[in-house]
Amino acid sequence: MIAFAAEFDPQPMHLDDVAARETMLGGLAASGWYVCCILMRMCVDSFVGQSSSMGAPGVEEVKWLRPVRPGDELSLRTTVLDTRASKSRPDMGLVRFEFSLFDAQGHHAVTLVTSLMMGRRNAAAPQ
Repeated sequence: MIAFAAEFDPQPMHLDDVAARETMLGGLAASGWYVCCILMRMCVDSFVGQSSSMGAPGVEEVKWLRPVRPGDELSLRTTVLDTRASKSRPDMGLVRFEFSLFDAQGHHAVTLVTSLMMGRRNAAAPQ
């Protein structure tokens, strides 16, 4: 966590516990970008790696709702918000997801909304 921050997000609240106590986070906290990397790993391990995912066109929204602290155990909830077939590529659909990370106490720490491009079964079937 600290090594990531040192290279990619070198702010006091991510690097040093003493300095972090003086910030609005009140203590050492993971960089939000580090937490997004953890979220992505959890997504790939849980289903994306075994799916027909073709990647994502971008991220619609990310919200860091609560600091993630060293030693926090995180759980992922995935919600499908909507689906649609691609207009230009009949072999592909877009699935819009909301990914939510929670700490062990059930506090909502992060929300990320994105669409994944997914291969479609029966792409030649009428829509």
